[in-house]
Amino acid sequence: MVMALASVDGKTASEDLASKPLTVRGLTVSYGEKPAVFSVDMTLTQGRMTAIVGPNGAGKSTLLKAALGIISPLAGKALVYGQPLKTQRHRIAYVPQRASVDWDFPTRVIDVVLMGLQRELGLLGRVRARHQARAMECLDRVGMRDFAERQIGQLSGGQQQRVFLARALAQSADLYMLDEPFAGVDAATERAIISVLKSLRAEGKTVVAVHHDLATVAEYFDDIFLINTRKVAEGPVESTFTAENLNQTYGGRLAMAQIDQLELAAG
Repeated sequence: MVMALASVDGKTASEDLASKPLTVRGLTVSYGEKPAVFSVDMTLTQGRMTAIVGPNGAGKSTLLKAALGIISPLAGKALVYGQPLKTQRHRIAYVPQRASVDWDFPTRVIDVVLMGLQRELGLLGRVRARHQARAMECLDRVGMRDFAERQIGQLSGGQQQRVFLARALAQSADLYMLDEPFAGVDAATERAIISVLKSLRAEGKTVVAVHHDLATVAEYFDDIFLINTRKVAEGPVESTFTAENLNQTYGGRLAMAQIDQLELAAG
């Protein structure tokens, strides 16, 4: 006898999972004896922007990397649109922390963006006019067209971050995962990046980013995922970005005046 899958709001469980860009269940990662992430569940909603927020050492970047398969978890799993990661990598674009990249590697800006077309270029890597044009369009979108022939190491930190975002855009992904995209960048670059991310959301894409600046959470994001090794809370900013959840996440390290101000911004 074949058992039917349980129905969730008129959908089967498998159909519901297939509509979710990323579903993480029971994810645990350890560096040595102490877990960096412990039994974390997370679910992203299609077409929304989610901030992963928590104190330093809370496991934010670790969670992102484990969900991407960059580091191996001790337990748990991550599904992309209801399927194993290995079958869905083409639907994901990843922007790493700028500090983790070797900027001394001798390559041009345009070549970095073309790396985003690797699946399309194939093993031979033959770049055609249409590939070059697409890479230039992506650079234009982040305001870096005029730097296409520049060596990547000659750029400022903010310019380098824009180039890596352009590489992600070239992948034409459905899910964009960014690790601290605003860390160490100038105000103009931050405005440019958030403008591009919001335009991706307007196109129906899903964005998740590790984020540190609590003051901009309500302005930049739709949803928030609060973590301090374990998940504290997740959901829409307006209902989840609360004093209670912030206190639990930061262990009382935030001043009450700051929390009140943040709650006010979240509406």
